[in-house]
Amino acid sequence: MRSDASRPIGDSLQGSQCCVLDDGLSVVLTRYRAKQALIEESRTPHTGAGVIVTFGLQGHSDYRERWGPRIDFGHGHTTVTTFDHSQGERHIPEGETVLQLRLVASTGWLARYLGERYQSALPASGGIRPLAFQPTSPASHAHLQALQVCLQTGSARLQQHIHALSLLGEQLEMLLPEPCPTQTIASADAERIVQAREILLNELDRPLTLAYLGARVGLGEQKLKLGFRRMFGTTPQHFLHQQRMRHAHTLLESGQQVAQAAYATGYRHPSNFSAAFTRFFGYAPKAIKQRKS
Repeated sequence: MRSDASRPIGDSLQGSQCCVLDDGLSVVLTRYRAKQALIEESRTPHTGAGVIVTFGLQGHSDYRERWGPRIDFGHGHTTVTTFDHSQGERHIPEGETVLQLRLVASTGWLARYLGERYQSALPASGGIRPLAFQPTSPASHAHLQALQVCLQTGSARLQQHIHALSLLGEQLEMLLPEPCPTQTIASADAERIVQAREILLNELDRPLTLAYLGARVGLGEQKLKLGFRRMFGTTPQHFLHQQRMRHAHTLLESGQQVAQAAYATGYRHPSNFSAAFTRFFGYAPKAIKQRKS
């Protein structure tokens, strides 16, 4: 059974409760009950990029990104992923009841509150990337139970925040190595690098060069390039290319013409765009229209 993510289909019931704890930090409680096997198309609803920590409270499901790996979610397990713009399918087995609690922390929130050490948790590229799938610890179970009670009873926001921070902090502590003093990035520079990444994401149609980007955020080209690689695991140019290709794919799927997608992603010549798109995905832009028809 295939459904739109926003609607209950047939005998399948779904719903979610979202609570924004801070600018860039949210907790989401999601419920599914599928009497038939459920496959639903899904897009990441979160803006920007960051880290999602998903605690499986009941049942099993998985998410299969169109361009990436399969992500598993299971009862008694914690799944940690980095996210950016993503399209894929959520799969729920027949007869499965699924209850999951998610903590969603944005790039800006991580940089602002958790310090430079946590920059390595940010995505190296677009899409969704798995970091961990492991049994939920006893300490996390205690905080999860308390957080669920807080959400159900509408307890003070401070208590919700305390439990959410404890859960998020434990997962990141287990995943990240100790910081290397010689590789730290000054907080002011880290903020500028995050700002540069946001510019790349939001201005895909502009001719963004490294020199322009550095001047815009107030960093030298070399410092920007090295800092970007250290924080995100890739160069600004490669990151921009990935985002342009993914955005172009989305535009073509929505029915736009090849030339429109080319101009919207910074290409002035559709032929150059088509060549780049084919190299990236392994098929030409026109194949999307042919497949849809």
